[in-house]
This record gives sequence, C-alpha cells and structure tokens, in this order.
Amino acid sequence: MDTFPDLGAMSDSELKELINELTEEETDLSYRRRILHGKIDILRAELVSRLRSRRQGGEDVISGDDLKQLTEILAGRHDAQAEEGPTQR
Repeated sequence: MDTFPDLGAMSDSELKELINELTEEETDLSYRRRILHGKIDILRAELVSRLRSRRQGGEDVISGDDLKQLTEILAGRHDAQAEEGPTQR
C-alpha cells in the first residue's frame, strides 16, 4: 500500500479489514525485528569472545590501523577508504 486510502470513502467493514491487515503486517515486522536483534546479539557476543581471547593471549585488541581508521571516521574522511574495500586482517 503506497498511499493512504481515502478514509471517508471506506465502509466500516473495509476500515476493519485494513486495520486487521496493518496489525498483521506490524506483528510480522515486529517478529522479524526480534529475530534480527537476536542475530545481532549473537554476533556481538562472538566478537566480544574473540576479542577477549586475543587479549588473554597477549595480542593487541586494537591496532594502530584501527586507531587511524577511527581518526579518519571521526574526521569525516572515511568515505575514500570505504570505496577501497575492507582491509584484510
């Protein structure tokens, strides 16, 4: 549904049907959002676990390249690096 319908031209049953359709759509979107948040939480937990392992193994968690990239991002000069693609580690 791209545009909002003319509510004055709709019957009561059409309004109820539209409410039900939109409620169902919202429920589906909410479920999808919860699934995505769960996946994000799992990915973040894995990343934290890896960083902890590196730190416990004596590795640097943050490298000089990371700091340089952060400086570029904060200075608003990150776009050129993003076009070059991700760096290999």
